[in-house]
Amino acid sequence: MSSSKELRTLVVRPIHPREESMWDELMRMHHYLGFRRLVGESIKYVATLAGSPVALLGWGTAAFKCTSRDQWIGWSKEQQWKRLPFVCNNLRFLILPNIRVPNLASKILALNTRRLSTDWQKKYGHAVVLAETFVDPAQFRGTSYRAAGWLELGTTSGYGRNAQKYYYHGQPKLILVRPLCSQARAWLKAPFLPPELLLDRGEEPMADLNTLDIGGSEGLMTRLQSITDPRKPRGVRHSLVSTLAMAVCATLAGYRSFVAMAEWVQDLSQEQLARFQCRFHEDKGRYIPPSEPTIRRHLQSIDGDEFDSAIHSWLAAQSDSTTAISLDGKSLRGTRTETERAVHLLAAFSHDEGVVLNQRVVDSKTNEITEFQNLLDPIPLQGRIVTGDALHTQIEHARYLVDQRGADYVFSVKGNQPTLKKDIEDLDDEDFSPCVHRGRKGTWTD
Repeated sequence: MSSSKELRTLVVRPIHPREESMWDELMRMHHYLGFRRLVGESIKYVATLAGSPVALLGWGTAAFKCTSRDQWIGWSKEQQWKRLPFVCNNLRFLILPNIRVPNLASKILALNTRRLSTDWQKKYGHAVVLAETFVDPAQFRGTSYRAAGWLELGTTSGYGRNAQKYYYHGQPKLILVRPLCSQARAWLKAPFLPPELLLDRGEEPMADLNTLDIGGSEGLMTRLQSITDPRKPRGVRHSLVSTLAMAVCATLAGYRSFVAMAEWVQDLSQEQLARFQCRFHEDKGRYIPPSEPTIRRHLQSIDGDEFDSAIHSWLAAQSDSTTAISLDGKSLRGTRTETERAVHLLAAFSHDEGVVLNQRVVDSKTNEITEFQNLLDPIPLQGRIVTGDALHTQIEHARYLVDQRGADYVFSVKGNQPTLKKDIEDLDDEDFSPCVHRGRKGTWTD
């Protein structure tokens, strides 16, 4: 193989199970470090040109400690310990003997890092956002890595790790890293684990906690101070506001049950526990998170309406002011009795985030129409679009949104309003102009 034109047929992919023994043997025979095994989470790749193998790559868990890398990321020691799985190490890279193709190594690295995170997510249920490698300057200069967009951070201190112990070998290595996405550093050092890095648990996060106001003057904890604490002062160990704030954040992060909330809370760092104003244990010298029974008791003891009001007003303030708002009514399963109909809720939620901004119980003697304005009154609507089904296609609703709140709307029209539906069907394109018209049908824009 001697022509760079063959790079057009270059493919980099994970090996098939039947290829593993051959991969191991070739690596053992031809790599200058030899090969025994890849420890921990790992993926083995093969690069082919026109279907023939030309190179092998092995990726595994990142180095536990690397001062230059850790300083470049900017994460704390606690974050490093917990987020190291989102960093992977290029442990082996072998161009097979007698392969001579210009730019082959850098092209292989570029193709491999492009798919690496997706392959990791598929195999281990979480992404990787940063790749690292250590190059022996006595053997190589790292030219291929630099050509593929890797950054040199410096050199190691000449120590190795074996059997959980560090030893000095006196052979410093070049440290190179390759962010696999533009937000890699920001995600790895963010106060809370971003949704993009949450492990695949089957529960979708509702929001990125790093973008929400939690401890500010109008933040979550300030809003929760309005909730009545039903407990007697004697024997109180954990702040109600602190516990409720963590429960809310855990839920937004995708942890729905009491047990899951407690797991999320227990995983918080000391810095995060301090941010939530958790109890500081003088003897242990650290902040103590609430247990699952404590979280359960606090949530079950408070006034639900007060809690709803505080949370929804806070979420409404966090919501993007340009995001459209949708109205949706649902009856709760299991709440119907022989004498009473099921509890019916009317909710307003943001289109983009899917976060409930407010909700109201619809009285059994009426319908959603009567709760329309009460639902939307606490939510900032200036310049936003409100969408609703045909039930809310009402003149008063349209006037409320446009004239009183400075909003626009998109309502459905069905057969329950035959006159309005017929008027719309009879409209021609020429009936619309670029300006805004207000009339008995609401607001129309071209």
